[in-house]
Amino acid sequence: MAPLEPWERVRVDAETYAEDVHSYINCTECHLGQSVDDMELAHEGMLDSPTQDPKATCGSCHNTITEAAVNSLHSTLAGYDTALYERSMPEDHPNIEEAEQYHCNSCHATCGDCHVSQPASVGGGLLEGHTFVEEPSMSRNCTACHGSRVKDEYYGAHEGLTSDVHFRARMSCNDCHTGDEMHGIGIDANHRYDGPAEPSCESCHLEQIGIGSGIYQHEVHGTEVMSCQTCHSVSYTNCTSCHVERSEDDIPFFTVASHELDFVIARNILRSNERPYDFTPVRHVPVDPYALLYYDVLLENFDARPTWAYATPHNIQRNTPQTESCLSCHGNDDIFLTAENVIPEEHAANASIMIEQAPPLPEGYENVITGAEDVPADAGQSTDDGGFWGAEDSAEPEESPADDGGFWGAEDSAEPEESPADDGGFWGAEDSAEPETTEPDSFWGESSEDPTETPDDEETFWGG
Repeated sequence: MAPLEPWERVRVDAETYAEDVHSYINCTECHLGQSVDDMELAHEGMLDSPTQDPKATCGSCHNTITEAAVNSLHSTLAGYDTALYERSMPEDHPNIEEAEQYHCNSCHATCGDCHVSQPASVGGGLLEGHTFVEEPSMSRNCTACHGSRVKDEYYGAHEGLTSDVHFRARMSCNDCHTGDEMHGIGIDANHRYDGPAEPSCESCHLEQIGIGSGIYQHEVHGTEVMSCQTCHSVSYTNCTSCHVERSEDDIPFFTVASHELDFVIARNILRSNERPYDFTPVRHVPVDPYALLYYDVLLENFDARPTWAYATPHNIQRNTPQTESCLSCHGNDDIFLTAENVIPEEHAANASIMIEQAPPLPEGYENVITGAEDVPADAGQSTDDGGFWGAEDSAEPEESPADDGGFWGAEDSAEPEESPADDGGFWGAEDSAEPETTEPDSFWGESSEDPTETPDDEETFWGG
């Protein structure tokens, strides 16, 4: 599809819009202005976008949803504030708010950004000729904003890395992220990892997780040693040193020192009933003490939060480098956040999540090559995964049919040259609460029995 002309992006398709329930509402009910023949009077007091005042427009019919949405992380800057306020001094907060006004406000979503129009990063303009779309398009809405991390990881855009297993199963964002979650209904959060995990792997894979699952690695590690992503994620984007500025023409811009693909495991700083894990993947966030220096803000409390944040990458695979053998993780310092893997200037900030060395393979356990076809039966490896990953598929799926059932949404008007910049904490940063310290040998979790002793009855050991 050829790129649309500017006028085409805002053209109202009268024929299709006439079938939309919103066509029964006068234009001035949402856009304000006056319904008169005089052009000047007609536009007097009109809003550029009805969602500049969502409660007065969308909220007149969708009161419950709108009330929650305007206070949700999709709409507010609570995630940014959580991180930046903690790293700074109270007297700097007005300057931080000024910076957010120029660099952050335009990124946060209104009702129309998901249900009527699409972001500038994919060409801008209306989605379907002003027809209201109940379920946002994955490509024209969701990943148009969540581009440099979620999109590239989920779609498999990084060279040499396969797309997420859920993407290959033709699952869109809304298959996991519900409307209530996106609108913030029943959620009071200051960043995206507040409260219970939504969505959670257990929502779909409860029977295949932990002891009793029949899956060797899951049997050994249980449910509290590590998050699912610790084993089933692959390399993801890490960014360093984002600085925000404005040009001579007062146009806001930012620079990032580097983007690198890496996979790193660290202590869980969000340890709680909802996230009981000892270890999780962490992602380097693009911040340094001078990130807001243009606005006369030096992040004097920079060390108050880790620069390696709790992460849930969207690049899930059944088999990963971590699952190849026990020694892929045990004794492998390269994939753990040790002092050698953190620049000296950030040691203090990350002290609570760094470990001295990778947990060794406990005495009495042998290195099992879990990815091999000839895994010995007495290793406890089950070849039946209970349908955890669906049908086996070693190759990319066949081309999807012409009618994709709306999986991709309507055709993009223009594909952006580059993915949008890093979300910069769009969903908020990691929790500042320090976790309980855990010695490396707790990698296997707590147990009332000595883990170094292997029962003679192997069947009993694996829950048979």
